[in-house]
Amino acid sequence: METGIQELQLAGFLMGENLFAVDIMRIKEIVIPQKLAGFPLQNSTLDGMINLRGQVIPVMNLRARFGLPPRPGGPGKLMIVSVAGRQVALAVDDLDEVVTVPVRDLTPPPDMVEGIGAEFLVAVCLCNERLYLVLDIDTLFSPTGRHKQGLMQEDFPHGDI
Repeated sequence: METGIQELQLAGFLMGENLFAVDIMRIKEIVIPQKLAGFPLQNSTLDGMINLRGQVIPVMNLRARFGLPPRPGGPGKLMIVSVAGRQVALAVDDLDEVVTVPVRDLTPPPDMVEGIGAEFLVAVCLCNERLYLVLDIDTLFSPTGRHKQGLMQEDFPHGDI
């Protein structure tokens, strides 16, 4: 008898023309953007911090992280996700639907030339005739990702993410 996970629920979101997805179990909540408190030093991917019900949460700008131009009018939504036991807000353009995907339909990202973002993907899948790029949100904060994108440990005020 097979006991492994058969299906995965993914929350889709838009960044520019691309459709991304993350495991819904990693999302704590979705909030509308709010006033940000800045960091003492500028960082290209961290927009600042928000106070969400008394908890200070850093906000990562995924457009900047992926090398996209700023979205007119600022981020559309903030996805509060769990990374290494801490909460981080990911600024995204807009939300899409939640889809249930059979695990067998998830395929590794195609072999790509290094340096174009494949390290941030865990899989790709076709669902409802739409191609989702499934993000590995842990790599957004990995030492390799920090080095490549200029993020350093000190960018996160409350310890290791």
